[in-house]
Amino acid sequence: MRKAFLAVACASVLSASLLAATLAGVTMPDTVAVGGRTLTLNGMGLRTKMFFKIYVGGLYLEKKSDDAAAIVRSDEAKRVVMHFIYSEVTRDQMVESFTEGFAANAPGAPKAQVSEFVAALEPMKKGEQMTVTYVPGTGTTLSIKGKDKLTIPGQPFAHAVFSVWLGNKPPTSGLKNGMLGRK
Repeated sequence: MRKAFLAVACASVLSASLLAATLAGVTMPDTVAVGGRTLTLNGMGLRTKMFFKIYVGGLYLEKKSDDAAAIVRSDEAKRVVMHFIYSEVTRDQMVESFTEGFAANAPGAPKAQVSEFVAALEPMKKGEQMTVTYVPGTGTTLSIKGKDKLTIPGQPFAHAVFSVWLGNKPPTSGLKNGMLGRK
């Protein structure tokens, strides 16, 4: 009886570790369904600003990769999940962060679409999530707190927004490296 219990306990621990990943107290599932496709958690990174932990970012892809440029260029489904761990990030802080990210990593991004995206941002509190999901043929959808806010059609905007995290000047190298599955 005791051996059977230990075997079940070990199997449960092993299967739980295969089904989710945890960083800074945030657990993300190993896979998510997006547009009829299954995306796999590629990696998780921590967004910090000064000494503060702001959010845990998770990158989901159709096929795991550590090639940031290839991920940005790909016409495959992908998602970034931002799970906030800081007490509150204001709308102005969100706008400033994304505006800086677009300017640093995608200066040629379609201005009207960047403006539309930034206008949809909201303040975020600890425990809340924002997702950015690209699905080929549909576009890039911004979801905040579980509600779709907008979808921007076309691949050019997807390239720009995923460059914010995966471009040459990401918010932090630790966030980018973690999302790419690098330690």
